[in-house]
Amino acid sequence: MVAKVLLAQLGLSVVLAALFWGTDGHVSGYSALLGGLTCVIPNAFLALRLVVPRRDPGAGALVHAAYIGELGKLALTVLMFGMVFALVRPLAAGALFTGFIAAQLVTFSGFLMRDGKFEEETIDVVERQTHGD
Repeated sequence: MVAKVLLAQLGLSVVLAALFWGTDGHVSGYSALLGGLTCVIPNAFLALRLVVPRRDPGAGALVHAAYIGELGKLALTVLMFGMVFALVRPLAAGALFTGFIAAQLVTFSGFLMRDGKFEEETIDVVERQTHGD
């Protein structure tokens, strides 16, 4: 599920960049792509923090990993926006933020992708981590 959402974010970012490139030119195209990547890369960091096996399989360790992952995601997002604004010239800010927001909205599609099977698998994983199986 996490990989599907990340791939969907990346795919949408590429498609949106191509649309901007075709309609507004190459500056808007790479700006939209950079906006999408500014969302996808930090989200991938958070996802890795959550799925990498931990020494302590308990719920507390999972919550700790989520906090660290979310702080890292925020820091990476700020760092990437800072780098884009400092290093990329020319830049189409509207396309950049459109790419970022569009990729961010894909996260909500993850809720739509869920089905009973996914929920059962998630419950099984949490129970195994909690009980140390």
